Amino acid sequence: MKLFAGLRKIREFERLQLPFMNSVFDFDIVLEIGFEEECGRPLTLKGLYLLNICSRGTVRRKLAALIEQGVVVRRKHPADKRASLLVISPPTLKLLGKYSGILTAVSGSHFK
Repeated sequence: MKLFAGLRKIREFERLQLPFMNSVFDFDIVLEIGFEEECGRPLTLKGLYLLNICSRGTVRRKLAALIEQGVVVRRKHPADKRASLLVISPPTLKLLGKYSGILTAVSGSHFK
C-alpha cells in the first residue's frame, strides 16, 4: 500500500467511525483516560487537569461533550465516594480496537 493511500484509509476510518475526535485535545483526553485505565489506575477529573492537556475550561468542556456522547463514562470511586473515575465506554473501546487494527495493517503494509 502506498503512503497516501494508507493515510487516506486511516483518515476515512477516523471521519466515519470516530466522529467524537474533533480535535487533538479530544484525542489526547481519550488517550490519557484509556491509558491510565489500561494501567489499572483510572483517572479522576483532578488527575486529568494535572496532565495539562489544555486549559481547565477546555478540558471541562471537551470532557462534558465526550461524556454526553457516551465516549467517556464517570464512575464512583470505590474508595472515595466524593471522587469520580473517568473510564472509556465499552463501545468506544471496541471502536478504538478496530482503529488500532487499521493503523497496524496500514503501517505493516507500508513499511515492509
